[in-house]
Amino acid sequence: MVKYICILLSILLGFAVFESAILSNILFLPAIPDFLLLCVLYCSFSYGRRLGEIAGFFSGIITDFLSGCPFGLNALLRTMLGYTSGFFSKTFSTAGVLMPALIAACGTVYKMFLLWFISLFYRSVSTYNPFSFLFLTELALNVFFAPIVFKFMSVFDPLYSKEQRLPL
Repeated sequence: MVKYICILLSILLGFAVFESAILSNILFLPAIPDFLLLCVLYCSFSYGRRLGEIAGFFSGIITDFLSGCPFGLNALLRTMLGYTSGFFSKTFSTAGVLMPALIAACGTVYKMFLLWFISLFYRSVSTYNPFSFLFLTELALNVFFAPIVFKFMSVFDPLYSKEQRLPL
């Protein structure tokens, strides 16, 4: 379990640096894909709520350090997202192309809704417009890259044996 979490943290850190250092500097992209969201969704749907919230919290902390948003916002947002999407861990499979794309679409919309809900309590939080070109571009990019990220994350599945799994 500890080995898998260390590898997961390395993957999250790598994706965060890739997003912030490389993808954010590509000028023709109006939005960038949220690889950290896709990793959290994979962990939630594959391993349950506990690992989903761990992945969500650490991806949120990493995002908070790299962004200019209020500290703790992404940690709260992604922890809630990882925990609640973990309820569906035994319901849907992450194999194939269609299910990861559908999971990514639902996760991106759910992230938009959670951000809107958090903004009701904090005025300094900016939200998405669900019909804006920026949000629709991020949604399309997340749907496109979800099968690739899910397949990449499944390579590390043997490191997380069934004996080490935490109870839900």
